[in-house]
Amino acid sequence: MLTRTTLQARLFAASHHARKPLRLRPLATMPASASARGDALPAHPGIRVAPALRAEVPQIVSLLADDKLGAGREHADAGRYLAAFDAIARDAEHQELLVLLDSAGPTTSAEGADPAADAPVAGCLQLTYIPGLSRGGAWRAQIEAVRVAPHLRGGGVGAALFQYAIERARARGVALVQLTTDLQRPDARRFYERLGFEHSHAGMKIVF
Repeated sequence: MLTRTTLQARLFAASHHARKPLRLRPLATMPASASARGDALPAHPGIRVAPALRAEVPQIVSLLADDKLGAGREHADAGRYLAAFDAIARDAEHQELLVLLDSAGPTTSAEGADPAADAPVAGCLQLTYIPGLSRGGAWRAQIEAVRVAPHLRGGGVGAALFQYAIERARARGVALVQLTTDLQRPDARRFYERLGFEHSHAGMKIVF
């Protein structure tokens, strides 16, 4: 069972600007003080958005597993999750894994805690930039793996994170932002509709 213990960290290599033209303001890089990492989440003091670190993978996986659907599918060994993180990091032109950092949030347990660690991870979101020939050769952004920690739900943090991600995608020049949501999550569908997403397609999958 994965825990929230901290792994040895390296910064997520996030070169977001290889494709031209780009108008995207990069995320703030890690300064000497870890407490200032990332961008402030508008209207939510103490919460920042930053590229995920490899050391934060256990916390991200814990968030992904923290509901009835995720609990049944997030059970791989740690190595598989770290390998997936590394693949995302190598494809920084097309992938962004973002985390919410809550400086006032619950800390990890004393056992295995790292005194030099950053604020606890309180949310996550993955953005994938997809090139395509349709719509005149337009790019699109796919939003996946969205989670917000229980202590931050209901206060507008999720909506603010989405708006942040949408504006990042808009700055990349994408023609549309898309997502899928499980039919077992009607509340999530209503949330996305309030943000302006339209139920325009029927999602279909084959799971192996």
